Amino acid sequence: MPNSTPAQSSTSLGTAFVERNLDLVGKLYQRSVYPSVLDVAHGKRLSAPLVVDLDPTTVCDLACPECISSQVLHHGQIGQDRIVRLAHELAGSDVRAVILIGGGEPLLHRSVGEIIEVLHGAGIKLGLVTNGTQIHRHLDRLAEMLSWVRVSLDAATAETYRTFRPSRGRRSVFPQVIENMRKLAARKKGRLGYSFLLMQRFDEDGRVTASNYHEVYQAGALARDIGCDYFEVKAMLDQDHYTVNQRAEHIELVEEQIARLRALEDDSFHVLHSSNWQAVRHHVDSVQPKDYHRCAVAELRTTVTPTGVFVCPYHRGNPKGRIGDIRETSFSELWASADTTVIDPSEDCRFVCARHATNQEIRLLPRRPEPPELTEDFDPFI
Repeated sequence: MPNSTPAQSSTSLGTAFVERNLDLVGKLYQRSVYPSVLDVAHGKRLSAPLVVDLDPTTVCDLACPECISSQVLHHGQIGQDRIVRLAHELAGSDVRAVILIGGGEPLLHRSVGEIIEVLHGAGIKLGLVTNGTQIHRHLDRLAEMLSWVRVSLDAATAETYRTFRPSRGRRSVFPQVIENMRKLAARKKGRLGYSFLLMQRFDEDGRVTASNYHEVYQAGALARDIGCDYFEVKAMLDQDHYTVNQRAEHIELVEEQIARLRALEDDSFHVLHSSNWQAVRHHVDSVQPKDYHRCAVAELRTTVTPTGVFVCPYHRGNPKGRIGDIRETSFSELWASADTTVIDPSEDCRFVCARHATNQEIRLLPRRPEPPELTEDFDPFI
């Protein structure tokens, strides 16, 4: 692992911290994480994954036309009693971190507050991906107990938000979400992110009929004004998780705005590229070949939903990637019998996968004669 530079400005230290938390390969070499990673590299099974993506519900209060989870929405939720028992089961396991996500909107589950309290009380680190509409209902817990909250907004104005993120009542809840984020920003102990998914619509002749590309700078400036720690730009994916190719002029439009946003960065605010936008801007092929047949990361983290447990979020709802049902058994029993090799990355994961580099790194570990230099723990969300 590279050595850190001893003398840096406060801004560069802040940037280094953010980049470190985005370094999925670097996270493998944390002192308490590496032994589990090495076991997986040698083909051993863990008593529990280190990270769980938990979808409490498939219900959502928005009706986004481009929602990549549309096929798994509105198929119920994990029962209130069962999900509380599940939280206690995770609390008694070797799970290090839980991400409340979806599927649907996780904060709509009636037991989500109790789930957060149980997991936080057990020392499990918590992250949340949310549309932000319900933050005010859980403000105290989110401010005190979450390591990070990422809000999916994809707009800088109520008009654009209404276009791409309409509520089921057909009104824009953009002002409510922004106000919720301001309240959280004022009290948070963890990090708060503003997620901006680049989206376009085209007519039959290929002309753009709707777009949020022009609002990247405005959204980033708003994120800073709210008090967010970071603003993240992400590329749109199709329903099969392949990146959607972009025209050169549209990439240039986004990059020009990101360059302007760099002037707003300081030790407390950062502008980030997701891995899929990095792929688009560098014209990487949307098909990412993989020469391995086992996903090691599937042993380190898993995805629990109301309709089944899946090897990862990319395969949420895919029958082939289903490894159990949390409604029918305890988490420990499910994991002990789970076959995390049901997905063959060389055939089933030809999209650009955020954990591809992690899998490649893990494959190399058994061949290295010298133990690596390990870092102190800094982020369990591997």
